[in-house]
Amino acid sequence: MDKLELFDAEKRFLEILWAREPVKSTELARICQETLGWKKPTTFNMIRKLADKHLLKNENATVTALISRGDLQRLESEALLQQSFQGSVPAFLAAFLEGRRLKPDELEALKRLIEETES
Repeated sequence: MDKLELFDAEKRFLEILWAREPVKSTELARICQETLGWKKPTTFNMIRKLADKHLLKNENATVTALISRGDLQRLESEALLQQSFQGSVPAFLAAFLEGRRLKPDELEALKRLIEETES
């Protein structure tokens, strides 16, 4: 998957799915009605749309995600890094950390992450 762009509604829908999968599509429509105010056709349209993007599958009226929350976060982070910082992790970190003071445990966690990527 090279480039992935999701709207906020698609992300909210995936959050609901991740918390309950596998889930029957009718149950998912009920949950989306309660939490998002969506009508049943809106939910079924979202299922079809995200299935077309290969982000979920709907087999025998059971909906399951094909992408994890972590994988989506990595794809979005990589896109941000490329778009805003020309792929430069140091430039991203410099912009992100500017004017901030890290707590000792945060600093240690960052050091560990850097050491792990060196291996």
